[in-house]
Amino acid sequence: MRLAILFIAAILLLPAQTPSEYQPVGNMSQLMINILYPTSNAIFYIERNAPKNDSEWGLVQDQALMLAESGNLLLMPGRARDQAGWVKDAKLLIDVGNAAYKAAKAKDMPAIIALNDQLNTACVTCHEDYRPAYRRRRQQNQDQNKQ
Repeated sequence: MRLAILFIAAILLLPAQTPSEYQPVGNMSQLMINILYPTSNAIFYIERNAPKNDSEWGLVQDQALMLAESGNLLLMPGRARDQAGWVKDAKLLIDVGNAAYKAAKAKDMPAIIALNDQLNTACVTCHEDYRPAYRRRRQQNQDQNKQ
């Protein structure tokens, strides 16, 4: 009986969840504005300022690597909104960032340009799933432009 009471007490004293070693610093808006937008823009608009030498290709590699790793940041505990759509959308970002990184390492401009649709899909899919009124704001802007 004493052993059972000690066992139950030990279970009750165990933490319900192991504390995470991750320590998020920025909020979602900061991640988007300070990391995701600049790194995705480096890929989206690479033709505007095409890399001309090894150093500039290195910068493209850096941006593509940060883009891929930002998908992992979105998967950190406390950031993932759910385990279905959020994970799937973050993995789209990781995949396209990884492909852009490989293309940048190979200095393959056509391959990076070809990733624009895949990157756009990763962004739009997540925004449609998790940004309130994403499509409505987009539609309102289009309607205003027609006037």
